[in-house]
Amino acid sequence: MQRSTFKVLFYVKRQSEKSGQVPVMGRITINGTMSQFSCKLTVRSVLWDAKANKAAGKSLEAQRINEKLENIKTNIGKQYQRLCDRDSYVTAEKVRNAFLGMGDDCRLLLQTFDEYLAKFQKRVGKDRSISTFNNYSKARRYLASFLKYEYKAEDILFKELNRNFIEKYVAYLSCVRNMLPGSIVTPVKKLKLMTYTAYKNGWIPVDPFAGFYVKPEYGERRYLSASELQAVMDVHLPNYRTRINRDVFVFCAFTGLSYADVSKLTHTDIHTDENGDRWIIDKRQKTGTQFRVKLLPVAEMLYNRYKDTSRIGEKVFPLKGTYKTLNMSLRHAARLAGLSFHPTIHEARHTFATTVTLTQGVPLETVSKMLGHKRITTTQIYARITNDKIGQDMTALSEKLKNVFKVAQ
Repeated sequence: MQRSTFKVLFYVKRQSEKSGQVPVMGRITINGTMSQFSCKLTVRSVLWDAKANKAAGKSLEAQRINEKLENIKTNIGKQYQRLCDRDSYVTAEKVRNAFLGMGDDCRLLLQTFDEYLAKFQKRVGKDRSISTFNNYSKARRYLASFLKYEYKAEDILFKELNRNFIEKYVAYLSCVRNMLPGSIVTPVKKLKLMTYTAYKNGWIPVDPFAGFYVKPEYGERRYLSASELQAVMDVHLPNYRTRINRDVFVFCAFTGLSYADVSKLTHTDIHTDENGDRWIIDKRQKTGTQFRVKLLPVAEMLYNRYKDTSRIGEKVFPLKGTYKTLNMSLRHAARLAGLSFHPTIHEARHTFATTVTLTQGVPLETVSKMLGHKRITTTQIYARITNDKIGQDMTALSEKLKNVFKVAQ
């Protein structure tokens, strides 16, 4: 009974006529339900036969239009037949969505990722950061490259995703793109977000990530020792721009600020307490978590050096260029300072966590608050206890215990 009521017809939208061309629309009718759609075609208004629901005549133009309409009708018929075989109740909207690739079982991975990115981008600068958006965009590019590499496909249906797909993706990131274990976690987490979205919306019955976990393996976090940091501070830099970048690096090493946070730091973020001490009170751009850092003598000296170069309310440091160009400038400073490696601006943050604070006995919980970490486990990854600190602690312990325990003669 249901099959006999299925009908597809075409018509033109004459009110949208432009330069004599009108858009061709389609209408699906099933058991009293109706759904319309655009055929993505235009035809000359005078050529359309409203009674026959197609282009009139035997011209090449008419033949091409009618051939495309017949293909559309055939494809819609196939979707209708498939849904009838699967579902007990079929509506015109279900068939239209299936034809347009909008049905629940026709949702595509990258298509959904693109929709997510579009919504995310609108929130950048409000409650989302551009760096996070860039990370998501990079993860999307990894997925697109993987689909072409492994499946020779531009996109893939969510219903085709399984555990094997995820394992192949992890292997691709590791073996083909040569990514380190700690770097693989982020793009895999972005894929997991997409599959969870599909599962939550009912597009797939089971999340393929259920029970799957990639354990992050972080390498040693590089930082500058006290002597290396002092060498960078002492080096004479005749180039004005390189000197600014070096000073920003040192400021981050004594405050724990990241590049994103120091580049947006303004004089209004510097607060003075009742004792006359200056504090940075701000929110991390990456997480939105508030952090408070008292300006240590070196950081305060650098702040005083630059505070008169900008008006109140403007940025503290006259930074120019990008994260990459700043790191290239630091290479020059490191070479002149006699360092055996090229530090990045983010390694100044590691240096603050390790050399400037933990090595000096500052508790891990305090360091975590100053760095603006949401979890103390993140601080444990960034901050490394040096051998010097272990030696200092053991020496202090020896002094305490030497008169406490004695071995009988």
